[in-house]
Amino acid sequence: MRILMIEDDRELCDATAMQLRQQGYDVDLSHDGEEGLYYMQQGVYDLVLLDRMLPLLDGLSVLRNAREGGITTPVLLLTALGRVGDRVDGLDAGADDYLTKPFDIRELLARVRALVRRPGEIRTKQEVRFGDLLLDLSALTLEGEKARCTLSKKEGELLGMLMKSAGQTLSRANLFGRVWGPDTDVEEASLDSYAHFVRRRLAAVSDHVRLVTVRGVGYRLEEGPC
Repeated sequence: MRILMIEDDRELCDATAMQLRQQGYDVDLSHDGEEGLYYMQQGVYDLVLLDRMLPLLDGLSVLRNAREGGITTPVLLLTALGRVGDRVDGLDAGADDYLTKPFDIRELLARVRALVRRPGEIRTKQEVRFGDLLLDLSALTLEGEKARCTLSKKEGELLGMLMKSAGQTLSRANLFGRVWGPDTDVEEASLDSYAHFVRRRLAAVSDHVRLVTVRGVGYRLEEGPC
């Protein structure tokens, strides 16, 4: 379960992230609205905790932009603005739930659990196609002309990024940040390991799509003989 928290109060971010990680969640942090929207748009998160008052782009604008772009990830809006009108504005902008600050961490955790228990209501099937490939990001399955296989979560996230930008070279830093998140402690060399795993998956299901290494830059997915 991967959570994105978009909050400019770094102390609150760190404290909340620690509590969430203790409950077994993977947590990435962002501290301004523009960066937060960028990470939301990658489609790799199961839940977003979104502050309303953010630098560069406010929380309601982040939320509206995400919803208009087809992002259906559940969003729990966190804010010090607790009037009825404020809550209505947040829900109308596309929030799934609303929690006012200061909040008790026990209530936050309960609301997180409630949101992630409702997959039928808040999530849709996520499919990406390229060439003869069909990637189902919700089921973590990859299907091609030759076969069908299951993927690990990181394999699915990496391949999903590559398929969505098929034909374009994605830099190592871009891929690593989008798949592992901006605050990860994982070494960047892990990207090469997962690229190797993805190549094996591609070879197992398709003879028409290949992962190309662009030396010194990154990776690109393209159609062509494997």
